[in-house]
Amino acid sequence: MATPFTLRPLLRMASRQSLTQTASIATTSRHMAAAAAATTTTSRTTPAKSSTTSTYPVNTADVEVKPDGIIYLPEIKYRRILNAAFGPGGWGLVPKGEVVVGDKIVTREYALIAEGRFISQAQGENTYFSLENLPSAVEGCKSNALMRCCKDLGIASDLWDPVFIRQFKKQHADEVWVEHAVTKKKKMIWTRKDVPVGYPFKRTN
Repeated sequence: MATPFTLRPLLRMASRQSLTQTASIATTSRHMAAAAAATTTTSRTTPAKSSTTSTYPVNTADVEVKPDGIIYLPEIKYRRILNAAFGPGGWGLVPKGEVVVGDKIVTREYALIAEGRFISQAQGENTYFSLENLPSAVEGCKSNALMRCCKDLGIASDLWDPVFIRQFKKQHADEVWVEHAVTKKKKMIWTRKDVPVGYPFKRTN
Protein backbone atom coordinates (compact mmCIF):
# COMPACT_ATOMS: atom_id res chain seq x y z
CA MET A 1 0.00 0.00 0.00
CA ALA A 2 1.38 3.43 -0.92
CA THR A 3 2.31 5.79 1.82
CA PRO A 4 -0.06 8.76 2.04
CA PHE A 5 1.56 11.93 0.67
CA THR A 6 1.03 13.84 3.89
CA LEU A 7 3.10 11.30 5.88
CA ARG A 8 6.15 11.29 3.63
CA PRO A 9 7.74 14.49 5.06
CA LEU A 10 7.36 13.10 8.57
CA LEU A 11 8.97 9.81 7.59
CA ARG A 12 11.86 11.62 5.92
CA MET A 13 12.34 13.75 9.07
CA ALA A 14 12.26 10.66 11.30
CA SER A 15 14.78 8.96 9.05
CA ARG A 16 17.15 11.94 9.24
CA GLN A 17 16.80 12.05 13.06
CA SER A 18 17.52 8.32 13.25
CA LEU A 19 20.69 8.73 11.18
CA THR A 20 21.78 11.67 13.32
CA GLN A 21 21.23 9.69 16.53
CA THR A 22 23.11 6.70 15.09
CA ALA A 23 26.06 8.92 14.18
CA SER A 24 25.98 10.50 17.63
CA ILE A 25 25.95 7.08 19.30
CA ALA A 26 28.86 5.94 17.14
CA THR A 27 30.86 9.06 18.02
CA THR A 28 30.12 8.58 21.71
CA SER A 29 31.18 4.93 21.48
CA ARG A 30 34.48 5.94 19.87
CA HIS A 31 35.10 8.49 22.61
CA MET A 32 34.31 5.93 25.31
CA ALA A 33 36.63 3.39 23.68
CA ALA A 34 39.42 5.97 23.50
CA ALA A 35 38.89 6.87 27.16
CA ALA A 36 38.94 3.20 28.14
CA ALA A 37 42.16 2.67 26.20
CA ALA A 38 43.74 5.66 27.90
CA THR A 39 42.65 4.36 31.29
CA THR A 40 44.07 0.93 30.51
CA THR A 41 47.36 2.47 29.41
CA THR A 42 47.53 4.55 32.58
CA SER A 43 46.74 1.50 34.69
CA ARG A 44 49.50 -0.44 33.00
CA THR A 45 52.12 2.26 33.34
CA THR A 46 51.28 3.54 36.81
CA PRO A 47 52.66 0.50 38.72
CA ALA A 48 55.97 0.92 36.88
CA LYS A 49 56.10 4.57 37.91
CA SER A 50 55.03 3.70 41.44
CA SER A 51 57.82 1.16 41.75
CA THR A 52 60.25 4.07 41.93
CA THR A 53 58.50 5.25 45.07
CA SER A 54 58.17 1.83 46.65
CA THR A 55 61.82 0.82 46.16
CA TYR A 56 63.42 3.80 47.87
CA PRO A 57 66.04 2.76 50.47
CA VAL A 58 64.54 2.30 53.91
CA ASN A 59 64.84 5.26 56.27
CA THR A 60 66.92 4.05 59.23
CA ALA A 61 65.05 6.45 61.53
CA ASP A 62 61.88 4.40 60.91
CA VAL A 63 63.43 1.01 61.72
CA GLU A 64 62.67 -0.53 65.11
CA VAL A 65 64.53 -3.29 66.99
CA LYS A 66 62.88 -6.16 68.84
CA PRO A 67 64.43 -7.40 72.10
CA ASP A 68 65.70 -10.51 70.28
CA GLY A 69 67.58 -8.33 67.78
CA ILE A 70 65.21 -8.63 64.82
CA ILE A 71 64.81 -5.32 62.99
CA TYR A 72 61.50 -4.35 61.42
CA LEU A 73 59.47 -1.50 59.96
CA PRO A 74 56.24 -0.62 61.82
CA GLU A 75 53.10 -1.56 59.91
CA ILE A 76 51.93 2.05 59.58
CA LYS A 77 55.08 2.85 57.60
CA TYR A 78 54.12 0.28 54.95
CA ARG A 79 50.68 1.86 54.66
CA ARG A 80 52.16 5.32 54.20
CA ILE A 81 54.51 4.08 51.49
CA LEU A 82 51.62 2.40 49.66
CA ASN A 83 49.52 5.55 49.96
CA ALA A 84 52.38 7.59 48.52
CA ALA A 85 52.82 5.13 45.64
CA PHE A 86 49.19 4.39 44.71
CA GLY A 87 47.18 7.03 46.56
CA PRO A 88 44.66 6.49 49.40
CA GLY A 89 42.13 3.94 48.18
CA GLY A 90 44.37 2.86 45.31
CA TRP A 91 45.35 -0.35 47.06
CA GLY A 92 43.88 -2.83 49.52
CA LEU A 93 44.18 -6.22 51.21
CA VAL A 94 41.64 -8.87 50.22
CA PRO A 95 41.11 -11.93 52.47
CA LYS A 96 41.65 -15.17 50.54
CA GLY A 97 40.35 -17.53 53.20
CA GLU A 98 38.87 -17.83 56.65
CA VAL A 99 40.71 -17.09 59.89
CA VAL A 100 42.41 -20.23 61.20
CA VAL A 101 42.59 -20.24 64.99
CA GLY A 102 45.14 -22.50 66.67
CA ASP A 103 45.99 -22.98 70.33
CA LYS A 104 48.07 -19.80 70.53
CA ILE A 105 48.27 -18.54 66.96
CA VAL A 106 45.90 -17.21 64.31
CA THR A 107 46.58 -17.21 60.56
CA ARG A 108 44.82 -15.89 57.50
CA GLU A 109 45.81 -15.48 53.88
CA TYR A 110 45.53 -12.09 52.16
CA ALA A 111 46.14 -10.75 48.66
CA LEU A 112 47.52 -7.28 48.00
CA ILE A 113 45.66 -5.49 45.19
CA ALA A 114 46.90 -2.18 43.76
CA GLU A 115 45.01 -0.21 41.10
CA GLY A 116 42.89 -3.25 40.33
CA ARG A 117 45.88 -5.54 39.85
CA PHE A 118 47.00 -8.54 41.83
CA ILE A 119 50.40 -7.81 43.39
CA SER A 120 51.14 -10.54 45.89
CA GLN A 121 49.61 -13.06 48.29
CA ALA A 122 50.87 -14.03 51.73
CA GLN A 123 49.89 -15.80 54.91
CA GLY A 124 49.61 -13.52 57.92
CA GLU A 125 50.08 -14.83 61.44
CA ASN A 126 49.94 -13.55 64.99
CA THR A 127 49.95 -14.96 68.51
CA TYR A 128 47.27 -14.56 71.17
CA PHE A 129 46.99 -15.55 74.82
CA SER A 130 43.25 -15.40 75.53
CA LEU A 131 39.98 -15.27 73.62
CA GLU A 132 39.54 -11.66 74.70
CA ASN A 133 42.64 -10.78 72.68
CA LEU A 134 41.52 -12.70 69.59
CA PRO A 135 40.10 -9.70 67.62
CA SER A 136 43.35 -7.78 68.11
CA ALA A 137 45.32 -10.86 67.11
CA VAL A 138 43.32 -11.17 63.88
CA GLU A 139 44.01 -7.51 63.07
CA GLY A 140 47.71 -8.10 63.75
CA CYS A 141 47.53 -11.07 61.40
CA LYS A 142 46.39 -8.71 58.64
CA SER A 143 49.30 -6.36 59.35
CA ASN A 144 51.74 -9.26 59.18
CA ALA A 145 50.35 -10.31 55.79
CA LEU A 146 50.69 -6.72 54.53
CA MET A 147 54.35 -6.65 55.49
CA ARG A 148 55.00 -9.93 53.68
CA CYS A 149 53.12 -8.85 50.55
CA CYS A 150 55.08 -5.60 50.40
CA LYS A 151 58.31 -7.55 49.98
CA ASP A 152 57.25 -8.34 46.41
CA LEU A 153 57.08 -4.60 45.71
CA GLY A 154 60.57 -4.08 47.10
CA ILE A 155 59.28 -2.04 50.03
CA ALA A 156 61.79 -2.09 52.91
CA SER A 157 63.61 -4.98 51.22
CA ASP A 158 66.80 -3.88 52.98
CA LEU A 159 65.42 -5.42 56.17
CA TRP A 160 66.04 -8.88 54.68
CA ASP A 161 69.56 -8.05 53.48
CA PRO A 162 72.18 -9.53 55.88
CA VAL A 163 74.69 -6.80 55.00
CA PHE A 164 72.20 -4.04 55.83
CA ILE A 165 71.16 -5.82 59.04
CA ARG A 166 74.74 -6.04 60.29
CA GLN A 167 75.49 -2.41 59.42
CA PHE A 168 72.28 -1.13 61.00
CA LYS A 169 72.79 -3.01 64.26
CA LYS A 170 76.41 -1.86 64.44
CA GLN A 171 75.50 1.80 63.94
CA HIS A 172 72.07 2.12 65.55
CA ALA A 173 71.54 -0.70 68.08
CA ASP A 174 73.06 -2.05 71.28
CA GLU A 175 72.74 -5.30 73.20
CA VAL A 176 72.35 -4.31 76.86
CA TRP A 177 71.70 -5.88 80.23
CA VAL A 178 68.26 -5.18 81.70
CA GLU A 179 66.35 -6.15 84.83
CA HIS A 180 62.66 -7.01 84.95
CA ALA A 181 60.82 -4.60 87.25
CA VAL A 182 58.67 -7.34 88.83
CA THR A 183 60.64 -10.57 88.72
CA LYS A 184 64.06 -8.89 89.09
CA LYS A 185 65.44 -11.30 86.54
CA LYS A 186 68.29 -10.02 84.40
CA LYS A 187 68.89 -10.71 80.75
CA MET A 188 70.36 -9.15 77.63
CA ILE A 189 68.13 -7.51 75.03
CA TRP A 190 68.61 -5.44 71.90
CA THR A 191 67.47 -1.82 71.72
CA ARG A 192 68.05 1.23 69.57
CA LYS A 193 70.82 3.46 70.85
CA ASP A 194 68.53 6.50 70.75
CA VAL A 195 65.53 4.83 72.45
CA PRO A 196 65.37 4.30 76.23
CA VAL A 197 64.62 0.79 77.50
CA GLY A 198 60.89 0.56 78.15
CA TYR A 199 58.84 -0.94 80.98
CA PRO A 200 58.86 -3.59 82.43
CA PHE A 201 62.63 -3.54 81.94
CA LYS A 202 65.21 -1.11 83.22
CA ARG A 203 68.80 -0.89 82.13
CA THR A 204 71.51 -2.16 84.48
CA ASN A 205 75.28 -1.80 84.47
